[in-house]
Amino acid sequence: MSTGAGPRVGFIGLGSMGAPMARKLLDWPGGLTVCDTRAEVLEPFTSAGAEAAGTAAEVAAKCGIICIAVVNDQQVRSVLAGENGVLSTAAPGTVVAVHSTIGDESAVEFARLCAEHGVDLIDAPVSGGAAGADSGRLAVMVGGGADAVETVREPFGCFADMVVHAGEVGAGTRMKLARNLLHFISFTAATEAQRLAEAAGLDITVLGKVVRHSDAVTGGAGSIMLRDTTAPIADGDFWLSILTHVRELGEKDLSLALDLGGRVGAELPLAGLALARFGEGLGVGPGAVARANVTPAERDGGPVGERDSVTAAEREPSDTGEPERATIAGRQDFTTPAAAAQNDSKEDE
Repeated sequence: MSTGAGPRVGFIGLGSMGAPMARKLLDWPGGLTVCDTRAEVLEPFTSAGAEAAGTAAEVAAKCGIICIAVVNDQQVRSVLAGENGVLSTAAPGTVVAVHSTIGDESAVEFARLCAEHGVDLIDAPVSGGAAGADSGRLAVMVGGGADAVETVREPFGCFADMVVHAGEVGAGTRMKLARNLLHFISFTAATEAQRLAEAAGLDITVLGKVVRHSDAVTGGAGSIMLRDTTAPIADGDFWLSILTHVRELGEKDLSLALDLGGRVGAELPLAGLALARFGEGLGVGPGAVARANVTPAERDGGPVGERDSVTAAEREPSDTGEPERATIAGRQDFTTPAAAAQNDSKEDE
């Protein structure tokens, strides 16, 4: 099960994510055993020096660490406790890592089931896609005991350059769900932006190029995710002036987009919701544009209704004492949120 070079690793499930992850383990000093229901996907691994197993039980009989990358909760349960499953042969002290995105409650249940056999289960979903796996740059969010996490940290380093111990079993999955919430809401927002651009007569493929280019520079939505709480920001806090400025820019640009959408006939429900919730989400409260165009009920979670377009006068500085909405380029003293904190792209905790 192990050598002086470390425990043998088993990998069950060689699909679109599992295969590139497992390929990065081919040079693991302790050796690699692979298993999949499709015999044809095993051949490239055995040709490269890995050992193939016919069942999950065969994998568990040989390996001290077992990675599972199958489709869903039901398949994980079958791999663990089904006929010829992992738990029929796994030795006490074996660590099972579930990379599949499953329910967090399922992860807790599976961990209890494994504990009855002296086996440690950790939930270890990944982020970064097949491209991240191919380049060894996945992020792994791990839920489980500290000893089990330390056991897998080195082999995980073959396919990931960020391994985060999120907390107890289930925490890794909860972090992955939060990360994917952002991912797919962002995708939905991207489709809304495409509709606006298309209605305005723009080439949406060029818009896509601009978005990918600028997000590569700024870090996209993750560039504001640097605080350790979502609570309102207190006076004197380092982040207050920075995120207040972000709010001013965001509300101005959201109002301009909603105005354009109204003129070209493009419905922008996410933009309306964003204008209603942006300042509160940042922790600085609504700004002048949101206060003028969003009802208290909408800010408190009610449906965002239709409203008149924001006028230029409402967006421009006036003699009312409202802060000027300067552009970032026009403020040489502005520090972006990403630049204000240490680069964390290589952190392992």
